Amino acid sequence: QVQLVESGGGLVQPGGSLRLSCAASGSISMIYAMGWYRQAPGKRRELVARISTGDSLNYADSVKGRFTISRENAKNTVYLQMNSVKAEDTAVYYCNMVVGSTYFNYWGPGTQVTVSS
Repeated sequence: QVQLVESGGGLVQPGGSLRLSCAASGSISMIYAMGWYRQAPGKRRELVARISTGDSLNYADSVKGRFTISRENAKNTVYLQMNSVKAEDTAVYYCNMVVGSTYFNYWGPGTQVTVSS
């Protein structure tokens, strides 16, 4: 079993910055991909950024140039640096990791990010 714990969410003003962290613990053999998704009220969960084996990166068009995903393998941790945030970035942000030989998807409980003045 793998547990994911997110941290770093909160209230930030438009144009400001925030850094999210997600650490995995438990029975971890191999992490194939790490990512961040978000879900705003009344909307579907969407991919924000993802980093896969070989450091392949994917970003949603809406965050390109503003958000950066990175990882620290030794700590089984993934980060999301959010710069120049906008009101439309307000959402619950979920950490996702694809782990093990079964490529099982694990999700964190989510952390709220609110962009408001």
